Amino acid sequence: QVQLVESGGGWVQAGGSLRLSCAASGGTFSKYTMGWFRQTPGKEREFVAAIDWTAGITYRADYADSVKGRFTISRDNAKNTVLLQIHSVKTKCTAVYYCAADRSPLRATMTSGYTMDYWGKGTLVPVSS
Repeated sequence: QVQLVESGGGWVQAGGSLRLSCAASGGTFSKYTMGWFRQTPGKEREFVAAIDWTAGITYRADYADSVKGRFTISRDNAKNTVLLQIHSVKTKCTAVYYCAADRSPLRATMTSGYTMDYWGKGTLVPVSS
């Protein structure tokens, strides 16, 4: 049973930067596609970014159109962590960010519509003006 714990959430100013972390345990982290999702008040949870489980120095990644060029997802398999570097936070983007894991390779995860197998409880990122 995989456990995912997000950290790094907190207040950030519009236009600022923030790094979120997700620590995984209870599974084979290097074999999981890892992803980040977010949910804003009154809206459905939406996909943000995902990174492949394929071993190597670099990994394929997928991003939502709304965050391309501003967010960067990365992973450190040795530490069982996945990171989300957020830059240029926009106004009206206060959200709860969720870490998630999927047992399938990224391509299969994308095809499934990002129906992830495991979810963290989320971390709040309030955006101030």
